[in-house]
Amino acid sequence: MLIRIKPSHALTQQDVTSEAHFATRRQVIRGLGTAGLGAGLVAGLVAGMGGVAVSSPSAQASTGDLGTLRNSSFSTSEKQTSYKDITTYNNFYEFGLDKGDPARHAHRLKTRPWTITVDGEVHNPQTIDIDNLIKLAPLEERIYRMRCVEGWSMVIPWSGVPLKALLDKVEPTGKAKFVSFETAAVSGQMPGLRSRVLDWPYREGLRLDEAQHPLTLLAVGLYGKTLLNQNGAPVRLVVPWKYGFKGIKSIVRIRVTERMPKTSWNLSAPQEYGFYANVNPAVDHPRWSQATERRIGDFFRRDTLPFNGYGDDVASLYKGMNLKRFY
Repeated sequence: MLIRIKPSHALTQQDVTSEAHFATRRQVIRGLGTAGLGAGLVAGLVAGMGGVAVSSPSAQASTGDLGTLRNSSFSTSEKQTSYKDITTYNNFYEFGLDKGDPARHAHRLKTRPWTITVDGEVHNPQTIDIDNLIKLAPLEERIYRMRCVEGWSMVIPWSGVPLKALLDKVEPTGKAKFVSFETAAVSGQMPGLRSRVLDWPYREGLRLDEAQHPLTLLAVGLYGKTLLNQNGAPVRLVVPWKYGFKGIKSIVRIRVTERMPKTSWNLSAPQEYGFYANVNPAVDHPRWSQATERRIGDFFRRDTLPFNGYGDDVASLYKGMNLKRFY
């Protein structure tokens, strides 16, 4: 089948989100790779292809229920995205560029034993085992909206503990202003590391007050079950008012810093991916609109909400800042 790719300046919203782009997504990315294009352009085109859920041959089997979960007042009452869609439609480029690649390949990653090193500007640096991490606070179920920068969204019932519980344990110093995160990069277990889309390992970051906000979650499960590898097992970050790429997966290091940390997508394409990445329908991606989104499982598009609908809780964090520069 002949694939015609428009130049970025000619893309419309329909081009960015059409099902045809999804059906040929893998071929497009492979074509770009063989053409020898730079990683930044490839990454931008990958991120521009949002849309509808696809099937995958199989998802990794859940390792079990998490038991009794505390209900959260932060949960939305919106219809939840199906477990199948959440676990088979993923961006996790360490396992491949296609949405179905993580479900096909992530079983290779060994998530036990697993430790997270927490250091930097803290009084009590330490390396914490995942099984001790989940005991820092009662596990909560948080039903959050998730908005991808690509233009699609889900509603996901996460299970986890507030990131603040871990930060309180390590006690940030008076110099602490930011928190950086790093994903595992295990050669042989993560086949996507062979690609040049990003400079591995994957890195993300938050301002300290964002990291300490009650909404910010370290997720260890979804739908009451242990988190699957393709969704970021054994622990991932969930920041519901920001675009999904801020939700770094399979975390192995958390470092508290005085200076703003460098982040993977910002390094790859700084003109397209800023540090804050707050969901803002009034600020378009340089190559497509962010005004609307497609909820996975639905046919029609819907309006995107400022701060993904969490403005009442988080808008005060950015008082006095120019929101139109927050891409």
